[in-house]
Amino acid sequence: MSAHGSRRPLVVGNWKLHKTRAEARALAAGVVTRLVAAPEVGKAVDLAIAPVFTALAAAAQELTGSNIRLAAQDVYWEASGAFTGEVSAPLLRDAGCEYVIVGHSERRQLFGEQDADVRRKAVAVLGAGMHPIVCVGETLAQREGGETSAVVLGQARAAFEGLDQDAAARVVLAYEPIWAIGTGRNAQPADAQVVHAQLRATVADGFGGRVAEAMRILYGGSVKPENARSLLSQSDVDGALVGGASLDAESFFAIAAAAQ
Repeated sequence: MSAHGSRRPLVVGNWKLHKTRAEARALAAGVVTRLVAAPEVGKAVDLAIAPVFTALAAAAQELTGSNIRLAAQDVYWEASGAFTGEVSAPLLRDAGCEYVIVGHSERRQLFGEQDADVRRKAVAVLGAGMHPIVCVGETLAQREGGETSAVVLGQARAAFEGLDQDAAARVVLAYEPIWAIGTGRNAQPADAQVVHAQLRATVADGFGGRVAEAMRILYGGSVKPENARSLLSQSDVDGALVGGASLDAESFFAIAAAAQ
């Protein structure tokens, strides 16, 4: 058994606001090609990509027949209605998504999302039969002020509020220190491990050891091929939510290979 117990690593590429349909096809195809050439990675690691909404269908076609899953970058909590500009969980499921990122720091910081919004989105994703990837993380000021645990664990508790054990077991957590996203800085592996272990203990407090032991907790924040192995070798770091490095098939696949 690996350092992660029975947990199978998950590596997710968050493409953010990049790639036309044609570019998304090419990037998805590049990842598929690399997986075909190195099947041992696919046997050991789960992979997913999160294109922009307009490229979901194009990417999904390229993923057909592969073990790479489709993810969305955001969702609205209502299933349908007069909500111009929003995309619901049932529509994302219909588009082929199995994962949906909720509560990313950019959504919280740039678009004013609150913990209650993140919880409603996670509940909607679960209700549509998909897995929410719930992002939590602290700012540099909060970290320097010694508030990391209070902020991160508070965000996690808010996201899980009201869930039963079965629902909680379908959640993926992602710790992304805000000060490390897109900055080239990343948490030291031992520092990431501390926060991940605290998150797992918090899940255990709320839902029991079985759910906590099985839950995958990803690390995000300037993950690159050069630092992936040291981060992903930590016992409670079960994969990565990759930003910029996922926009290149070779670098994304190198991170996936490091998760074996």
